[in-house]
Parts: sequence; C-alpha cells; structure tokens
Amino acid sequence: MSPHRFEELVGDALDLIPAGLAKAIDNVVILVADRHEEEPDLLGLYEGVALTERDSWYAGSLPDTITIYREALLDMCGDEQEVVDEVAVTVIHEIAHHFGIDDERLHELGWG
Repeated sequence: MSPHRFEELVGDALDLIPAGLAKAIDNVVILVADRHEEEPDLLGLYEGVALTERDSWYAGSLPDTITIYREALLDMCGDEQEVVDEVAVTVIHEIAHHFGIDDERLHELGWG
C-alpha cells in the first residue's frame, strides 16, 4: 500500500469521530511514520498531556502528537480491508488517550 493511500485511511479514520467529540480535540497533531524506533511492532502512540490532566500550566504548550506507524500496521494485516479496520481502531485508540482513557478501559470497550 502506498504511503499516500495509508494517509488517506488515517484521514478516513479521523472522519469516523463524531463531530462533537472531534471539536473537543485540542492541540494535537496526527503524524504517520514507518516504525517506532524502540518498539518496531507498536501500531500507534499518543505523546502529550491528556485533556483530563491539563490545567493552567498547559497554556502555550507545543501540540501533543499521535503517531500512527504504517509499516507495523501493514505487517499485521493480510489485506486492504484489514488495514482499513486496524487503522481505524488504532486512530480511535490513540485519540481516546488524548481524552484520558487508559489502555485497560479501551480493552474493556473493545478498542484495545
């Protein structure tokens, strides 16, 4: 799958987020990279301060980042439909971290 097509899938996954929730996303950049250097099988990573943990000291901070790891996702999928599904799950999973939802709760909700 081309990098361009993969980035389209990330955009499509972001479009799945309900408008009201999408409006609440604050100061976040979504990136696509090939792999995480230290954890090559990692599918996605949220780096930042969750909305539930921000207070006045956060003002003026650089954007949080969500990185989606293309090669790791492609490696685990057998066909394009699997990639579509896994990209959506990964994007939503990482956005949930931005809202302060931890991995344990995400697994309970089926987004682990």
